[in-house]
Amino acid sequence: MTSTSLPDSLIATLPGTSYTDPAIFAQEQEFIFESMWFCAVRSSELAKPGAFRTVDVGRESILVTRARDNSIRAYFNVCRHRGARLCTEEAGEVKRAFQCPYHAWTYGLDGKLVAAPNLTKMPDVGRTEYGLTPVATREWLGYVWICLAESPPSFDEDVIGEVVTRLGDAGAIERYGIESLSVGNRITYDVKANWKLIIENFMECYHCATIHPELTEVLPEFADGFAAQYYVGHGAEFGEEVQGFTVDGSAGLDRIPGVAEDQDRRYYAITVKPQVFINLVPDHVIFHRMYPVAVDRTIVECDWLYMPHVVDSGRDVSRSVELFDRVNRQDFDACERTQPGMGSRMYAKGGVLVPSEHHIGAFHDWVHERLGTHPPQ
Repeated sequence: MTSTSLPDSLIATLPGTSYTDPAIFAQEQEFIFESMWFCAVRSSELAKPGAFRTVDVGRESILVTRARDNSIRAYFNVCRHRGARLCTEEAGEVKRAFQCPYHAWTYGLDGKLVAAPNLTKMPDVGRTEYGLTPVATREWLGYVWICLAESPPSFDEDVIGEVVTRLGDAGAIERYGIESLSVGNRITYDVKANWKLIIENFMECYHCATIHPELTEVLPEFADGFAAQYYVGHGAEFGEEVQGFTVDGSAGLDRIPGVAEDQDRRYYAITVKPQVFINLVPDHVIFHRMYPVAVDRTIVECDWLYMPHVVDSGRDVSRSVELFDRVNRQDFDACERTQPGMGSRMYAKGGVLVPSEHHIGAFHDWVHERLGTHPPQ
């Protein structure tokens, strides 16, 4: 898996340059984020035709919208005339079409070119041929996933397959009815760290006893250093005196009806490469999406999802939000504290993974595989 000069109990990490070299980050943009399924936006944000959001995927800006037939569409956010960016806003709504602010080429919600100055006098400008370039889309768990590849990989294998690998079967997550939940809160974090540091942190719990006092109070087994993700199908059990997944262990909100008895009072964490973290508890779901924007900067958008009537009635969700907001801030602070060390001469050859972190080695192997590189021997 990694260096052969280490004892079996230790695995070498990626070298420091993997987290600091802009050229490596450019490769990751091309061969990971621009080639795989990427979770872009919550479907409910595109509530009606004309609603849109722009999302940076790798080096590209993508326009995601809802068409007049109520389907989700995604396009490269580039005018086909002279390449101007079509939409500069992060989110918004148009009535019937998107108009380029440069020369007024206008595109319908279905991507076709519908108008342009003197268009009728330009017979060689085909309305479909010079329409917006589409991007593959898929809706799952109430989110829009997009793929920039000309021949997208299997969604079932690459995305749903990650959940099956972690939980044992797709039904285990479908019981939470995530597509039917409502966003009770959203926090966006601007993390000054490489995206891989954030994934590695989320995957392990060796750090939990050190920096997550609130989390280990609710999930005592995390104090032992083994993350729930280490074991297929395992969910960390709430402490005996804990009533809910809240910052003080007090009672949570209304339980999601589909949650099975053996999932009650348990926490499940799932990593869906390359940029999604899903956390399942009986009364809500915490859904993270990473948007890597530079080798040392990552935007993380985190949704807290509850039963619709909980949100609609204005119930107080602050205690459950505060718990994982604290966890996030503790984690991201650790990642930001680690990022400068990646550029140190002392970390040129990387560090080591101890036994409770060995599964991170599989993630590093995956990165090498995606980039077509090889771990140092």
